[in-house]
Amino acid sequence: MANDVAALTAELTDMAAADHRSAVHANSDDPAEQLAWRRLTARHGDRLNEILEEYGWPTADLVGEEAARAAWLVAQHADRQLDVQRRALQLMRQAVSAGSAGPRELAFLHDRTLVNEGGKQIYGTQIAGVKDGAPVPWPCEDPERVDELRADVGIEPFDAYVAQFSVA
Repeated sequence: MANDVAALTAELTDMAAADHRSAVHANSDDPAEQLAWRRLTARHGDRLNEILEEYGWPTADLVGEEAARAAWLVAQHADRQLDVQRRALQLMRQAVSAGSAGPRELAFLHDRTLVNEGGKQIYGTQIAGVKDGAPVPWPCEDPERVDELRADVGIEPFDAYVAQFSVA
Protein backbone atom coordinates (compact mmCIF):
# COMPACT_ATOMS: atom_id res chain seq x y z
CA MET A 1 0.00 0.00 0.00
CA ALA A 2 2.80 2.48 0.85
CA ASN A 3 4.32 2.02 -2.61
CA ASP A 4 0.91 2.59 -4.19
CA VAL A 5 0.41 5.79 -2.21
CA ALA A 6 3.91 7.02 -3.08
CA ALA A 7 3.20 6.35 -6.76
CA LEU A 8 -0.17 8.11 -6.47
CA THR A 9 1.45 11.11 -4.80
CA ALA A 10 4.03 11.38 -7.60
CA GLU A 11 1.37 10.92 -10.27
CA LEU A 12 -0.86 13.65 -8.87
CA THR A 13 2.01 16.14 -8.55
CA ASP A 14 3.14 15.31 -12.11
CA MET A 15 -0.41 15.91 -13.35
CA ALA A 16 -0.50 19.33 -11.67
CA ALA A 17 2.89 20.26 -13.14
CA ALA A 18 1.67 19.32 -16.64
CA ASP A 19 -1.51 21.30 -15.99
CA HIS A 20 0.48 24.40 -14.98
CA ARG A 21 2.70 24.13 -18.06
CA SER A 22 -0.26 23.75 -20.39
CA ALA A 23 -2.83 26.10 -18.78
CA VAL A 24 -1.54 29.08 -20.77
CA HIS A 25 -3.06 27.40 -23.84
CA ALA A 26 -6.57 27.08 -22.38
CA ASN A 27 -7.76 30.25 -24.10
CA SER A 28 -5.19 30.36 -26.87
CA ASP A 29 -6.04 31.82 -30.27
CA ASP A 30 -4.41 28.71 -31.74
CA PRO A 31 -7.01 25.91 -32.00
CA ALA A 32 -4.27 23.25 -31.81
CA GLU A 33 -3.05 24.63 -28.47
CA GLN A 34 -6.62 24.75 -27.11
CA LEU A 35 -7.19 21.19 -28.26
CA ALA A 36 -3.98 20.04 -26.54
CA TRP A 37 -5.20 21.67 -23.30
CA ARG A 38 -8.60 20.00 -23.59
CA ARG A 39 -7.05 16.60 -24.25
CA LEU A 40 -4.72 16.96 -21.27
CA THR A 41 -7.51 17.96 -18.89
CA ALA A 42 -9.73 15.14 -20.20
CA ARG A 43 -6.96 12.56 -19.64
CA HIS A 44 -6.37 13.94 -16.17
CA GLY A 45 -10.11 13.94 -15.42
CA ASP A 46 -10.39 10.31 -16.51
CA ARG A 47 -7.47 9.35 -14.30
CA LEU A 48 -8.79 11.33 -11.35
CA ASN A 49 -12.08 9.46 -11.69
CA GLU A 50 -10.18 6.17 -11.37
CA ILE A 51 -8.30 7.52 -8.35
CA LEU A 52 -11.57 8.61 -6.70
CA GLU A 53 -12.96 5.13 -7.31
CA GLU A 54 -9.97 3.46 -5.69
CA TYR A 55 -9.02 5.86 -2.88
CA GLY A 56 -11.89 8.29 -2.39
CA TRP A 57 -10.79 11.92 -2.11
CA PRO A 58 -6.96 12.02 -1.97
CA THR A 59 -6.52 13.91 1.29
CA ALA A 60 -3.33 15.53 2.56
CA ASP A 61 -3.20 12.80 5.22
CA LEU A 62 -3.02 10.21 2.44
CA VAL A 63 -0.87 11.87 -0.24
CA GLY A 64 0.51 15.06 1.33
CA GLU A 65 -0.51 18.71 0.88
CA GLU A 66 0.98 19.18 -2.59
CA ALA A 67 -0.60 16.09 -4.11
CA ALA A 68 -3.96 16.79 -2.42
CA ARG A 69 -3.92 20.27 -3.96
CA ALA A 70 -2.98 18.68 -7.29
CA ALA A 71 -6.08 16.46 -7.11
CA TRP A 72 -8.19 19.55 -6.47
CA LEU A 73 -6.61 21.32 -9.46
CA VAL A 74 -7.34 18.37 -11.75
CA ALA A 75 -10.96 18.32 -10.55
CA GLN A 76 -11.20 22.08 -11.01
CA HIS A 77 -10.04 21.79 -14.63
CA ALA A 78 -12.25 18.80 -15.56
CA ASP A 79 -14.70 21.31 -17.04
CA ARG A 80 -15.96 19.04 -19.79
CA GLN A 81 -16.44 16.11 -17.39
CA LEU A 82 -19.21 17.24 -15.10
CA ASP A 83 -19.64 13.72 -13.75
CA VAL A 84 -16.02 13.79 -12.53
CA GLN A 85 -16.41 17.30 -11.08
CA ARG A 86 -19.63 16.36 -9.29
CA ARG A 87 -18.08 13.21 -7.86
CA ALA A 88 -14.96 15.07 -6.74
CA LEU A 89 -17.17 17.74 -5.17
CA GLN A 90 -19.17 15.14 -3.25
CA LEU A 91 -16.07 13.32 -1.99
CA MET A 92 -14.26 16.56 -1.17
CA ARG A 93 -17.34 17.80 0.73
CA GLN A 94 -17.18 14.63 2.86
CA ALA A 95 -13.44 15.15 3.43
CA VAL A 96 -14.04 18.76 4.54
CA SER A 97 -16.77 17.58 6.94
CA ALA A 98 -14.30 15.07 8.38
CA GLY A 99 -11.66 17.81 8.74
CA SER A 100 -9.31 16.24 6.18
CA ALA A 101 -9.68 18.81 3.36
CA GLY A 102 -9.97 22.59 3.23
CA PRO A 103 -13.19 24.56 2.82
CA ARG A 104 -11.45 27.16 0.62
CA GLU A 105 -10.67 24.69 -2.17
CA LEU A 106 -14.12 23.15 -1.77
CA ALA A 107 -15.67 26.60 -2.35
CA PHE A 108 -13.72 27.03 -5.60
CA LEU A 109 -14.74 23.57 -6.83
CA HIS A 110 -18.35 24.16 -5.81
CA ASP A 111 -18.47 27.42 -7.80
CA ARG A 112 -16.74 25.87 -10.79
CA THR A 113 -19.20 22.98 -10.87
CA LEU A 114 -22.20 25.30 -10.51
CA VAL A 115 -20.96 27.49 -13.39
CA ASN A 116 -20.33 24.42 -15.57
CA GLU A 117 -23.87 23.27 -14.83
CA GLY A 118 -25.17 26.67 -15.99
CA GLY A 119 -26.02 27.87 -12.48
CA LYS A 120 -25.00 30.84 -10.39
CA GLN A 121 -21.93 30.58 -8.21
CA ILE A 122 -21.97 31.03 -4.45
CA TYR A 123 -18.51 32.42 -3.60
CA GLY A 124 -17.69 34.49 -6.69
CA THR A 125 -14.52 32.55 -7.50
CA GLN A 126 -15.11 32.07 -11.23
CA ILE A 127 -14.29 34.83 -13.69
CA ALA A 128 -15.98 34.70 -17.12
CA GLY A 129 -13.43 36.99 -18.75
CA VAL A 130 -12.03 40.51 -18.86
CA LYS A 131 -13.90 43.36 -20.54
CA ASP A 132 -12.31 46.80 -20.98
CA GLY A 133 -9.55 45.76 -18.56
CA ALA A 134 -11.99 44.79 -15.80
CA PRO A 135 -12.72 41.22 -14.71
CA VAL A 136 -16.26 40.00 -15.29
CA PRO A 137 -17.32 37.31 -12.81
CA TRP A 138 -19.94 34.70 -13.59
CA PRO A 139 -23.27 35.60 -11.95
CA CYS A 140 -23.54 35.00 -8.20
CA GLU A 141 -26.49 33.58 -6.30
CA ASP A 142 -26.37 36.20 -3.54
CA PRO A 143 -23.99 39.04 -4.56
CA GLU A 144 -24.66 41.05 -1.38
CA ARG A 145 -23.36 38.20 0.82
CA VAL A 146 -20.38 37.12 -1.33
CA ASP A 147 -17.71 38.65 0.93
CA GLU A 148 -19.32 37.18 4.05
CA LEU A 149 -19.51 33.72 2.44
CA ARG A 150 -15.92 34.04 1.18
CA ALA A 151 -14.67 34.99 4.66
CA ASP A 152 -16.39 31.92 6.11
CA VAL A 153 -14.16 29.64 3.98
CA GLY A 154 -10.95 31.68 4.10
CA ILE A 155 -11.09 33.46 0.72
CA GLU A 156 -10.01 37.09 0.42
CA PRO A 157 -12.70 39.75 -0.26
CA PHE A 158 -14.17 39.73 -3.75
CA ASP A 159 -12.67 43.08 -4.85
CA ALA A 160 -9.16 42.01 -3.81
CA TYR A 161 -9.61 38.70 -5.65
CA VAL A 162 -10.89 40.16 -8.93
CA ALA A 163 -8.18 42.82 -8.90
CA GLN A 164 -5.74 40.00 -9.72
CA PHE A 165 -7.50 39.55 -13.07
CA SER A 166 -7.48 43.23 -14.07
CA VAL A 167 -5.50 44.19 -17.13
CA ALA A 168 -3.71 47.49 -16.69
